[in-house]
Amino acid sequence: MNTKVPENPSQNRKGDFTPLVVISALLVTLYLTANLMAVKVIRIGSLSLFDAGTLTFPFTYMLGDVLAEVWGYRTARRVILLTFMCNALLVLFTGIGVALPYPDYMQYMQDAYATVYTYVPRIVVASLISFLLGGLANAGSLVLIRRLQHGDAHLWIRTVGSSAVGYLFDTVLFVLIAFVGTVPAADIVFMIVVQYVAKLVIEILFGTPLAYGCIGFLKRRFL
Repeated sequence: MNTKVPENPSQNRKGDFTPLVVISALLVTLYLTANLMAVKVIRIGSLSLFDAGTLTFPFTYMLGDVLAEVWGYRTARRVILLTFMCNALLVLFTGIGVALPYPDYMQYMQDAYATVYTYVPRIVVASLISFLLGGLANAGSLVLIRRLQHGDAHLWIRTVGSSAVGYLFDTVLFVLIAFVGTVPAADIVFMIVVQYVAKLVIEILFGTPLAYGCIGFLKRRFL
């Protein structure tokens, strides 16, 4: 007997499933990767500039731009909220993993595991709040700029402009929530400026060209 459930054409429309799932999965993966990479701080000379997650984080905004440009703000918001919940689950279950008992001969592995996965509560809160508000600001700004442009031309204005707004929310909120009271004010200002500029430069040099290619491909092939 054939027990295969037939496909529902209304739920498998071209462009509604596969591309959206792929973009969403990539966004979630890159964001979680950025948070894990944030354990490592990049230092050049005598200056500690930013965490390693800064290298991958701008690509989450690029994918947020793709979502907002192709599927609209409502879909982008849902994926951002999904990413937020996935990060909360990562923090919860890796924390449980740290707390579980382990054999004495694995002490070195436990120490390394705890170093990577033991998040300072302030850092966790800073990451969650800054990503949620920054991601929503980025997607909302792209849609608003598109309306002001009255058309689809000059995508780079939307991607760079929306990221500039989103990174402002994300960077300022993260640094303030995570470090105020523990880091000198001058260092906090320096960290905000350097991280903001670094994210925007990565967006301009890599994120926007990738957004052009991705959006163009999706519109030609699936929409």
